[in-house]
Amino acid sequence: MLTYYRSIGGKLTTVDEYTDGCWINVVTPSHEELRQVSRETGLSMELLQYPLDPDERSRFERDDDGQLLIVLQTSQRLGEDSDIPYDTVPLGILHTDHCLVTVCAQDNQVIRDLTSGMMRHLRTAKKNRLTLQVFLRSAQRFLIDLRRIDKQIEATEDRLEHATRNKELLDLLKLEKSLVYFKTALKANELMMERLKRERLFDLYEDDQDLLNDVLIENLQAIEMTDISTNILTSTVGTFASIISNNVNQVVKILTITTILVAIPTLITSIFGMNVPLPDQEDPWMLWVILGIAFTMSGSIAFLFHRLRWF
Repeated sequence: MLTYYRSIGGKLTTVDEYTDGCWINVVTPSHEELRQVSRETGLSMELLQYPLDPDERSRFERDDDGQLLIVLQTSQRLGEDSDIPYDTVPLGILHTDHCLVTVCAQDNQVIRDLTSGMMRHLRTAKKNRLTLQVFLRSAQRFLIDLRRIDKQIEATEDRLEHATRNKELLDLLKLEKSLVYFKTALKANELMMERLKRERLFDLYEDDQDLLNDVLIENLQAIEMTDISTNILTSTVGTFASIISNNVNQVVKILTITTILVAIPTLITSIFGMNVPLPDQEDPWMLWVILGIAFTMSGSIAFLFHRLRWF
């Protein structure tokens, strides 16, 4: 899908076709759509296809024609049925002399935030500033998803206190896997942006330098939050694995004690229920005497277990 944007009167507006100074957003494109973008912008098909690789890492490159490709890792929230709740997806940012192009294999939340007006002062003609704003929103999106992960961890911990199954632990392990992906992506983004700043890949005004510094700070904060969440989650998984094992042991202990207490009356009544002559078997009170002996013994054993604090 191709969408053309242009800032008109200080607002980001959708336009019908390519014009100089526009921003072209490409999402899950077909081969024909890529060819159309290539004809309109002069970008090579090879550069346009790089960001569509799900294993593409954060980097940038400039070809001999001066075309610039920046690949940025962004966070992606997946569905409840996915193996992991959060993943990362590469977002390509391509500069030409007359426009900016973003390419992604999935509908990207970072781009949705920008086009929905969550960031102000977007100028499609200012490609460098717009690129830095994409960087900033990507770092902020990581922070938002990290806070959501922390809330999910807390909710799972509440359920784990009385859990005897592995479902809650598996949920935590999925979140831990997401944090690993986040940490890897954020580190790669940091290295890419530090190199971009060091090599002065494109001209930056003073405000742009400040914006790039803000991006690096936000990215570093996301890395630190990921480290903290990972450490907490690792210790939590180990602790609650022991708690689940202890909960299972408690259940087994209660069942064992219950079996013992029920077995005593069963044993006594079985003896007196045998088809052989027994003392005082004609006495009408003998039934209640037998039951009294059985339940007295069970009560005594239960009292003994209670004194020993076995339950």
